[in-house]
Amino acid sequence: MTFAEFELLPERESGRIELRNGEVVKSPPPKSKHVLIQHCLRNLLANAAGTAGIAGTEWAFRPSTGRDYRVADVAFAPTEQWARMDPDGYFDGAPGLAIEIALPEDLFGELLEKEKLCLENGAREFWIVDIEGRQVKVSTPDGHTITYKSGQQIPLLFGGNMPVDSIFA
Repeated sequence: MTFAEFELLPERESGRIELRNGEVVKSPPPKSKHVLIQHCLRNLLANAAGTAGIAGTEWAFRPSTGRDYRVADVAFAPTEQWARMDPDGYFDGAPGLAIEIALPEDLFGELLEKEKLCLENGAREFWIVDIEGRQVKVSTPDGHTITYKSGQQIPLLFGGNMPVDSIFA
């Protein structure tokens, strides 16, 4: 399916709908723990960033493949990235920071595929937040990956740091 065909699909009342490599994929709505972590991350990023950009949850974006429409659990886009966006269009490419919150039922391969897609389409960082392990894996387009654990701080791409423990508070 193309994105143009995907756009014509009727709105869905619940869950998340994505276009993945031309296939429509619907996911159930997130559970409470997931939502709490999403909003905590969004607030932490927004407060730390100030006017450096915009943080949000359930962030939809269009990678350059033309056969994808994806949604990040949490994302941040620097101000300069927003300045290039068409206000009447869709978010083009991946946000500067895309975050997925991993739950035990998530398929690891799908998370890795989304990580690759985001990093190849403009993301400067991709985070996988492991709720059960209380840790955050941070990957960059140059192939570097660091896992931050309790007691550590994650350096933020716009400056400053985020304590790992604050995500799970």
